[in-house]
Amino acid sequence: MSQYQANIILDMKGLSCPGPLVGAKRMVNDLESGQVLLLISDCPGTQDDLFSWAKQTSNQVLHTEKMPQGGTGYYIQKGKAEEMQVHASLDIRGVLCPGPIVEAKKLLNGMQPGEVLKLTSNCPGISSDIPGWAHATGMTILGTVEIAPGEYDFYIRKG
Repeated sequence: MSQYQANIILDMKGLSCPGPLVGAKRMVNDLESGQVLLLISDCPGTQDDLFSWAKQTSNQVLHTEKMPQGGTGYYIQKGKAEEMQVHASLDIRGVLCPGPIVEAKKLLNGMQPGEVLKLTSNCPGISSDIPGWAHATGMTILGTVEIAPGEYDFYIRKG
């Protein structure tokens, strides 16, 4: 079960590319800003198509996951998250857990309460590790965006 809620679901399993992308574009166009489409596709090219399209538009892929009924689910939000002021950025792709959390903690220790850290990581366990760590340390996750398959930006506010 995903932590993301979809306003609408579009099951495009069985259709080859670019069908799933075309269907997603049509559905997203009808959504209100901030609403989420869950696109389900089993076409191997959908992932690359969606991430390329999202980079060229004002939309974002929030999360991807394997679906129990087959295919991959793509949670696509119309519009980008509101731009927030980021006080520090840490791009730690390529470093395995617990490295990203250790380095984020060092950086956050030098920041003022209320300031925001943008942490970028592709550690396989990071999407499940960060929320628990943030909760345990009094930090707040303001947002999480999957910027590429398995790569995430976390916006963390110091408590």
